[in-house]
Amino acid sequence: MPELPEVETIRRDLEPEISGRVITGVQIHKPDIILPPHDTASFQRRVKGRGIAAIGRRAKYLLFQLDDNGIIQVQLRMSGRFALGREVPDPDEFRHIAARLKLDDGRTLFYDDMRRLGGFRLLEPAEWEREEARLGPEPLEPGYRAADLGRTLATTRSPVKNALMDQRRVAGVGNIYASEALFRAGVDPRRPGRDLGPVEVKRVHRAVRSVLREALEQAGTSFRNYRAVNGRSGEFQTRLRVYGREEQPCTKCGHPIERIVQAGRSTFYCPSCQD
Repeated sequence: MPELPEVETIRRDLEPEISGRVITGVQIHKPDIILPPHDTASFQRRVKGRGIAAIGRRAKYLLFQLDDNGIIQVQLRMSGRFALGREVPDPDEFRHIAARLKLDDGRTLFYDDMRRLGGFRLLEPAEWEREEARLGPEPLEPGYRAADLGRTLATTRSPVKNALMDQRRVAGVGNIYASEALFRAGVDPRRPGRDLGPVEVKRVHRAVRSVLREALEQAGTSFRNYRAVNGRSGEFQTRLRVYGREEQPCTKCGHPIERIVQAGRSTFYCPSCQD
């Protein structure tokens, strides 16, 4: 599932291209991608003719700010992706187009979703405020300090890996970057969050921010389904130190990387370097 670096990469790809454009037509080929409170017909009526004022991101959500203050909240989940052009740039790559947003410059924004786990939710400002209130702080914001993370971890018995992935505690961090950050910090992913001392919290805070920044510089991680706009791949997968490297030697000590399951997700770590 795309995490903060992947969604932010898509936002940066789209923002200069479609911000200020008007949506002149809406075609929904897979009605199940339109999420409540709207259905396909009401979504089309509400969106057609609206200008795109800005493209934003919050946590793992891509946000289309419309000129009437409506917000299209896009959840990409496992396989959602975008293409922009007068035609689909690569028909072999984009074979599961679920929606088309036609723009006033003659181009179309195509949304492709092979597994159809993602979708669009059209929200009014008050509805989005309620959604956003459930999300934790953005870890790359300048004001996000180690003390903020420490207060979050101090209240939980959950493993620190699970706490980092809890969107109510830290927004945008998922399985890949939580594993990578904890490796860099030298912290065992199984340890309860509240057991980490101040020095360890600082290491985790620094590692979370550094791994997210590096991944963003590399346009994210194209490990399975993720692609940026028009099929552009991320490159951070070449820098992964533990994720997906079960039984391969640790890049620091040579000990085989191990995999465990936490909250139904695979966690990769080095039992020698992380304690």
